[in-house]
Amino acid sequence: MAVVKVSLIDALKEHFGFDSFKGNQEIIIKNILAGKDTFVIMPTGGGKSLCYQLPALMSPGCALIVSPLIALMKNQVDLVRSYSSKDNVAHFLNSTLSKAQIKKVRTDLTSGKTKMLYVAPETLTKQENLDFFKELDISFIAVDEAHCISEWGHDFRPEYRRLKEMIEQINGDLPIIALTATATPKVQSDIVKNLELRDPQIYLSSFNRPNLYYEIRPKRKKDQTIREIVKFIHSHKGKSGIIYTLNRKTTEELADMLMANNIKAVAYHAGLDSNTRAMRQDQFLHEDVDVIVATIAFGMGIDKPDVRFVIHYNIPKSLENYYQETGRAGRDGLEGICVCFYSYKDVQKLEHLMRDKPLSEREMGAQLINETVAYAESSACRRKVILHYFGEKYEEGNCNGACDNCRNPKEKIEVKNRVVIVLKAIRSLEERFGSDYVVSVITGKANPQIATFQHNLLEVFGEGKEFDAHFWNSLIRQMMLEDLIEKDIEEYGLLKITEKGHAFLKEPYNIMVSLNHQFDEEAGEEEEIAAEAQASADVVLVEMLKELRKKVAKEKNLPPFVIFLETSLEDMATQYPTTVQELEKIQGVSKGKAIRYGKQFVDVISKYVEENDIVKPDDFVMKSVVNKSGLKVFIIQNIDRKMPLETIAKNKELTTSQLLDEMETIVASGTKLNLDYCLDEELDDYAQEEIMEYFKGCETSSLALAREELSDGDYTLEQLKLMRIKFLVVYGN
Repeated sequence: MAVVKVSLIDALKEHFGFDSFKGNQEIIIKNILAGKDTFVIMPTGGGKSLCYQLPALMSPGCALIVSPLIALMKNQVDLVRSYSSKDNVAHFLNSTLSKAQIKKVRTDLTSGKTKMLYVAPETLTKQENLDFFKELDISFIAVDEAHCISEWGHDFRPEYRRLKEMIEQINGDLPIIALTATATPKVQSDIVKNLELRDPQIYLSSFNRPNLYYEIRPKRKKDQTIREIVKFIHSHKGKSGIIYTLNRKTTEELADMLMANNIKAVAYHAGLDSNTRAMRQDQFLHEDVDVIVATIAFGMGIDKPDVRFVIHYNIPKSLENYYQETGRAGRDGLEGICVCFYSYKDVQKLEHLMRDKPLSEREMGAQLINETVAYAESSACRRKVILHYFGEKYEEGNCNGACDNCRNPKEKIEVKNRVVIVLKAIRSLEERFGSDYVVSVITGKANPQIATFQHNLLEVFGEGKEFDAHFWNSLIRQMMLEDLIEKDIEEYGLLKITEKGHAFLKEPYNIMVSLNHQFDEEAGEEEEIAAEAQASADVVLVEMLKELRKKVAKEKNLPPFVIFLETSLEDMATQYPTTVQELEKIQGVSKGKAIRYGKQFVDVISKYVEENDIVKPDDFVMKSVVNKSGLKVFIIQNIDRKMPLETIAKNKELTTSQLLDEMETIVASGTKLNLDYCLDEELDDYAQEEIMEYFKGCETSSLALAREELSDGDYTLEQLKLMRIKFLVVYGN
């Protein structure tokens, strides 16, 4: 490949206006200009595209760049043209072009005016295109997003597997440059083998992005998580951000919620027509909108350097996905905040989606998901876990507060004896059951199936009843990550003991783990509120308000939750109301309740705000797309008509749990609801009296604790919540 004789720095300055190269760029470009096969693994933001764009501009002929997404091609072509005085310097050829546009592209190519042509792999499958390319003077072929070649990659495309045979048809002697931002050692090997790279120089840049802050937050109920996101974005007002979700419906819902709360946002997903997608992408790039809520299709190759935050509403399918998507933050080297909301229920949804896939796909998918769960639940430095996954050693012990685990180290506990209990249970059950069943046996929760199999007679039955199911579920997941047990791939979900697990049973040794079981959506209420408070409220103030509530409750001879709900305390510790009038705006606080109990609380908050120089948020009130006052009236009217709760919930597209939350807030705000009609169907008079007596003397609002202490856990959480609402009606107003 003959090259124009000009210094690289001069060419860089002439074509892109830069005075110096970043990282490995210069040596990579020299290798490409020498006509050698090249493999570039460079994290997002490292200047990967320049590695083939500059050689293309310096070499005779036109470089062919294979790219997987239309949006990526358009963005890259626009970018190259912005540096040049001629639009025909770069083109793309894909299914979006009209016949007239295709003719124009071909004319520019034939006349030698075009230096870069971006094509989709599907474009290369058409014989007429291959025949046309054979006649062109091609300088080299660049395969961008090369991880799409590997079945172990996070974005596998079957068409990418055929690239080598299509390149052979054009010209088998052409140099090939493969580029990707994310590739584990296994994926790297796959790419080299599939493209048949000839003695390639491999340039592996560090995967460490020191300016990114990584954080995992527990994902709670939908409205609470959205509220947390809205508050986060308001605290980063005017900054650009991306929110990733797994499905189209959620992108639309989230974007609507953000717009309702004065955040300029749009949704982006494959269900939109191509013109709308292109328009919304441009709106984001040109800062007409601040936030784009997108499925994972958005962002590949998008060159926006000042994305300040990336939020994952759902856990990604793999760590490669996560790394690449978070890599779109802070590409200018400045602040980049990466927040992922994690719930094991999202993991179960991903697993469920794989049930009907071929065994090999299920096996690979399960391994990728397990790696992501390991990352989410790990108490180790997040940066260290990510770099280890990509085969890079992180020398420092921690990242000095650039991730949540290093900023707030989690306490580890010794679990040797409890691991033994789990392994004994799986062995006693002959490895024929999934985790839910195993946990029921360990905690001694008999059910008809357990009674039928007589597993309640096993020695291990109830051996771990001092801990709840959430503890054991979290431990089981940690044991999978430690390779002591595994889920059977063929008999999906059954727990099996590994060789390492059998060895452990013979000679148990100390194991220290941090069990982040606050991530379970079914976690106890106190635990859930504590986790939320830690994420979005002032934890110190929450504790002070709890102490005050306990004191007031003793004086009034009432349970603490009757004074104020815990959600109300958390809201106070976020909004810092310093007058009784401001307190009335807090969730679940009526005017009467604010007047009756409020003065002591606002006095404590005022003093705390003054002593700690707190800047109060700008009267943040979460607005909902749903008309909340209309919802309140609807609930009250339908309960007056004695409608079944399931019907009320269904009519407003709520879960029963969400409906009960709304009812509790209504009652806490001073409105009486008569629930006797549904309680009498659920519980007899004795049960209702027992629960009411319990609430009179309890010191916590934890329903999980109430369930344990009342009738050996025979009551459901739903029944107890209904009774707690009735208790608030009787004693709270």
